[in-house]
Amino acid sequence: MTSRIRFVRSMVKAAAVANVPKHVDHFSKFSPSPLSMKQFLDFGSTNACERTSFIFLRQELPVRLSNIMKEINLLPDQLLATPSVQLVQSWYIQSLMEILDFLDKSPDDQKTLETFVEVLEAIRNRHNEVVPTMAQGVIEYKEAYGRQDAVTDHNMQYFLDRFYTSRISIRMLINQHTLVFSGSTNPTHPDTIGCIDSMCDVPEVVRDAYESAKLMCEQYYLGAPELELRQMNANCIRQPIQISYIPSHLYHMLFELFKNAMRATIENHEASRILPPIEVLVSVGGEDLSIKMSDRGGGVPFRKTERLFSYMYSTAPRPEIGEKHRAPLAGFGYGLPISRLYARYFQGDLQLYSMEGYGTDAVIHLKALSTDSVERLPVFNKTALRHYKLNLEADDWCVPAKEPLDLTAFRTAK
Repeated sequence: MTSRIRFVRSMVKAAAVANVPKHVDHFSKFSPSPLSMKQFLDFGSTNACERTSFIFLRQELPVRLSNIMKEINLLPDQLLATPSVQLVQSWYIQSLMEILDFLDKSPDDQKTLETFVEVLEAIRNRHNEVVPTMAQGVIEYKEAYGRQDAVTDHNMQYFLDRFYTSRISIRMLINQHTLVFSGSTNPTHPDTIGCIDSMCDVPEVVRDAYESAKLMCEQYYLGAPELELRQMNANCIRQPIQISYIPSHLYHMLFELFKNAMRATIENHEASRILPPIEVLVSVGGEDLSIKMSDRGGGVPFRKTERLFSYMYSTAPRPEIGEKHRAPLAGFGYGLPISRLYARYFQGDLQLYSMEGYGTDAVIHLKALSTDSVERLPVFNKTALRHYKLNLEADDWCVPAKEPLDLTAFRTAK
């Protein structure tokens, strides 16, 4: 009897998987609905209705999942065939199927709402390793097929930016729902609604990220640069700098920048007894909050600056712990590009300005107003499709030769 039940269940599951492409085609016809920070806050604080959130998410999550699943299918066949990318695809298919199960469930059934929270938590946990697993897929692809052409590089950069942004947005929706309706509150941060702190103390997050990076740096380098932190509130000099933001997102960006700045500073001053400090300026005005981090780490050549945000250039096998000093402050090389996506997710940005021979300024721009902080979401449409069909055309600017032109050849020709 038990074996028969298992057989029936496996047949039902196989049939459901077979219908996944139809569901993806259906839900990808809809555009995701971007929410503002203010909408997240208002919903969570004033009229947080679990029934309303359930009805919204059971429709919105399949839309966001299906939009990006359509783009996964546009990747090169060799990349899609790698074990890592196939694993990621299986996670997305399973998560989509689990959410679709709730489409015909009654939102008035409390048991359904409780089960929905449990399923969302399982989905979030399942997708914990999406970033390193997709990165591993790119490594497998590069190792098997070597250096790719400019078009493939462009398509991969375009896709991974959108793929990881989509992941950030899906986790945001899941975290808000599970945290707001789990019944638990954070006594140390009473202004937190879900994962958003309506009074996020930016300088405090800067110090937290610095201390964590410093601890890691000291463990492996036996030293770390000091922090010099300055604040400028153009709205009211005596007021602390606080905005509505997700502290974990801001911490992620700052921790990555501190790691890079510390490693560069130490490696650039190995012969010196004194390490120049890392200077951070936090400034807020009417529209923007900006954080500038300045180091004396020697900088990088201008032509390499944009490469620091490239998945195809920076993807490298995770260093072994045994490698001298590299493991704690290095990895897949995805830290900067992912950090920039966190900044851009709510209409901000992360920019690098490097002076080779001196150091680097990294600037995080965020929206100061919760009404301006609106999700930036990828949508699958004809415009997106054209990006994947880009052809390598002749450049309409002269491309300089790698070697200087020998003008003596022209003289002898006369």
